Amino acid sequence: METLEVGLFYKDNEHRLNLEIVTTREGLRRKITQKNLHRPGLALAGFLELFTFDRIQILGNTEMTYLRSLDEKTRLEKFQKVFEFDIPCMIVTDSNDVFPEMIEMANEKKLAIFKSACSTTVLIHLLSDYLDDKFAPKETLHGTLVDVYGTGVLFTGRSGIGKSEIALDLVERGHRLVADDVVILTKKAEGILIGSGPEMLKHFMEIRGVGIIDVRQIFGVRAIRLQKRVEVLVELIEWNPDEDYDRTGLDEQERDFLSVKIPYLKLPVYPGKNITVIAEVIALNLHLKVYGYHPARVFNSRLMHSMANKKIATNYLDKDYE
Repeated sequence: METLEVGLFYKDNEHRLNLEIVTTREGLRRKITQKNLHRPGLALAGFLELFTFDRIQILGNTEMTYLRSLDEKTRLEKFQKVFEFDIPCMIVTDSNDVFPEMIEMANEKKLAIFKSACSTTVLIHLLSDYLDDKFAPKETLHGTLVDVYGTGVLFTGRSGIGKSEIALDLVERGHRLVADDVVILTKKAEGILIGSGPEMLKHFMEIRGVGIIDVRQIFGVRAIRLQKRVEVLVELIEWNPDEDYDRTGLDEQERDFLSVKIPYLKLPVYPGKNITVIAEVIALNLHLKVYGYHPARVFNSRLMHSMANKKIATNYLDKDYE
């Protein structure tokens, strides 16, 4: 199960969410295991049967106004019941003052409480976006990802088949490298796959016979990007004259990554074949399909229409004796 230490969460969001820790730092060792958030209004009121305590707890104006309406003894009883649960951390929004007894009890339980000047709505929006990214499903594969005319083209194939060389040629022609050798796929939303590279390998490339090169330093910042949506998978394979490869494009294939299907092409390579130009055509052809124009289907429709017209003309001429 993916976990996120509260200390790392605080470090990442201290300035972004305007967070201020009001308890001791012992609670920073706790783990966040859920990307969803919870507002514990009912739990503070005493209904604990369905208390989703394993989420970050957000206390906004509603919760804090309710707590202020209670006397100190009753408020303390509410905190005792809620703090018995293994809560990752708490955030009090809208610059609300945190009750001293709340801080004291949280310190006893080694629970981190943060205070934020952000409104509850804004904080939940920003925090949800952060947690969605941290807990998004990920998959790592061997390949090269290049932004070609705004289309994320992911090249795969056996080691040494030429993925890096093709990417380098594309970069030289003005396209942008995202990752080489190791590509991390992250499912951001339904039907969205984002590809990026590991921090250590980012924008470095291995070219056999040359060694390690830094694409950013050689070609400039225009030649790279940090991440890109993966929109088509191109598998490079050795040319086999005995194999029957797709020549029309009507039989479209897809590959599944993290339950997201993306178009898949199997591209045979051999010496002298210009894979770089073909990669550009693949990207542009995908643009046409996105806008509703499918060249293979249009050609097939024209062919069927031509054959039908030819058949009509042939039948007419066969019965014409003048």
